Amino acid sequence: MKIELLPSTIENGRAVNRQHLSCFVLDDKIAIDAGCLPLGASRVQIQNIRDVVLTHAHIDHIAGLPLFIDDLFSELKSPVKVHSAEEVNAVLQKHIFNWEVYPDFSELENENGPVLEYVDFEPGASFAIGDFSIRGIPVNHKVPSYGFVVEKEKKTLALTGDTAEMNGFWSEVNGCETLEALLVECAFPNELSELAEVSHHLTPNRLAAELDRFEVDCPVLAINLKPAYRDDTERQIKDLGIENLSVMEIGTPYRF
Repeated sequence: MKIELLPSTIENGRAVNRQHLSCFVLDDKIAIDAGCLPLGASRVQIQNIRDVVLTHAHIDHIAGLPLFIDDLFSELKSPVKVHSAEEVNAVLQKHIFNWEVYPDFSELENENGPVLEYVDFEPGASFAIGDFSIRGIPVNHKVPSYGFVVEKEKKTLALTGDTAEMNGFWSEVNGCETLEALLVECAFPNELSELAEVSHHLTPNRLAAELDRFEVDCPVLAINLKPAYRDDTERQIKDLGIENLSVMEIGTPYRF
């Protein structure tokens, strides 16, 4: 299983190691979130990806989805399927694909048929995309938001998406005997703990407390670091001295 955090920030014509937008790609064919999907994906990934799984509907996680479908409109042979909880897909339908912000692609077809299909998943229940089994687990954010447990060929990854302190998520992942890696958010540095609390995010100290509840011995990759504070947050994560904990590199494929 391969996962990559796509680059989303360009300086002087080159991608840099700061994350403004969120999009992870599994095996070059499934996107988890779509913040920078049409901007950071390779041509191979763009040609392969027809399933997008969303954690929640905040703009940094969905910004690239309209442009992704727009770019592919004429060549799609099957619709782009957007998998999320019902309340998340409802936000897209009401506030994004509504003709006011962007065309409602669910009403449009190319010569091959529909180009966008909403697929609601049931929280806590597994659903299949190709040879992947994915389960959405509610996490603790300001809006309905989901982490994911992703399984393929007896290997499992877990990803929190945006969240503050969690309960149910840990009971789910601690029971995974085949867990290869955990991707967990750490948005703000410790000095912005109050802002993190109000906006339902984690800081390094809060992350350390959460990892005390994590019982699996595997790599832990910190994700979704706010770019304005990335250097401080990354340093504070390193200073925790937690074995197996590091910050996920942007644009680097991880294989498990």
